[in-house]
Amino acid sequence: MNLNKEVLEAKGLKMYPAPKPVGSYVQCIRTGNYLHLSGGISVNGETAYYGKLGKDVSIEDGQKAAAAAILNRLAVIEGELGSFAPLKKIVAVNGFVNCTPDFTDQAKVLNGASDLLVELFGPEAAHSRSAVGVVSLPLGVAVEINMIVEIDPTLC
Repeated sequence: MNLNKEVLEAKGLKMYPAPKPVGSYVQCIRTGNYLHLSGGISVNGETAYYGKLGKDVSIEDGQKAAAAAILNRLAVIEGELGSFAPLKKIVAVNGFVNCTPDFTDQAKVLNGASDLLVELFGPEAAHSRSAVGVVSLPLGVAVEINMIVEIDPTLC
């Protein structure tokens, strides 16, 4: 799989270097043909989304937050592999939405990440997904996403 940088540029998005962990964990574990990525928050470079869906963050901004979180995770993949060439499949995306108890549109929010992945990598980037509402997230961010991806170890 290769990232379509033209789509990234056309959307006015940029991928920044992978952030350093903010706790006692690593960003990524490689096991066999898989990378398991830790949760990445809705911060991508200078773009950051904080707050609670259903209170002070709109669904549209929540989708942008999910896109920022997925770009954050893609930076980890690129940092681990050196490029996206070894990436075979995005297996799972698990998203956590900081929201009020009555907010029920977590899936719509996570579409911001899922749709961006398909736009950047094509239909083969379709993946399984969970979208979960939570009462709070680290640093007060709007969205956190973790992933599992399959790689071709002969290409990295």
